[in-house]
Amino acid sequence: MKKSLLYGVVAAALALSSAPAQATDISFVRLIDQSSFKNLSKEAGAALGYRNMAPAAPLGITGFDIGVEASAINIDNNSSYWKSAFGDDAPSYLVIPKIRARKGLPFGIDVGAMYSYVPGSNIKLYGAELSKSILDGTMATPAVGVRATYTKLAGVNDLALQTYGVDASVSKGFLFLTPYAGAGMMWINSEAKGYLQKLATLSPSGPLKEETISVPRVFGGLVITPFPLLSVTAEAEYAVRPIYSLKGAINF
Repeated sequence: MKKSLLYGVVAAALALSSAPAQATDISFVRLIDQSSFKNLSKEAGAALGYRNMAPAAPLGITGFDIGVEASAINIDNNSSYWKSAFGDDAPSYLVIPKIRARKGLPFGIDVGAMYSYVPGSNIKLYGAELSKSILDGTMATPAVGVRATYTKLAGVNDLALQTYGVDASVSKGFLFLTPYAGAGMMWINSEAKGYLQKLATLSPSGPLKEETISVPRVFGGLVITPFPLLSVTAEAEYAVRPIYSLKGAINF
């Protein structure tokens, strides 16, 4: 896990630094078949899903967490569907920078929201999360929590995509380090729109059908709190492909 997190930090940092050069619009240049549309929906949905990026312990009624985050996922840029989606100029990875916030509520409940815009592209994303602590955790015992999430792609005329997720996680703090791990399921719903669906309608095979795909996910991360009110989180997740994320946040 330590090695995966190290790779994740490096991948996310490099991806974020080069994101403007790599970014491009999702705008289909040719028709793809139903099987390719399903594969693209699965990979894009996994990339756009709501990342965990937090321990299982609740923030508490006065708690607040706001930060910036970047996630990087490798894609097969030689595949016909990614080439079509990116006008024959598909990047080797997708980079999703985000702004996100969480607020603690009574009864061990936290709510959160996030927004993403990939500079230089038409890719926008927003989402929300709701989590509930099952065990708050003590000096001797870990915290356990469950969470529900939702994300929706915006700004892309040729593709409507949204994700729903549920997961459970466990965490245990040690001094200024809090490792955590969890698993869950993500459901991806996608529909061809705009020029992509127009091409499909004119083809012998007919319109592309809506896809609903279930994807299992596992994740693990480490929260580092080097100073009061400041935290850095590194996370590695597997959902279709490895996904690495890095977040810096202010907590109080």
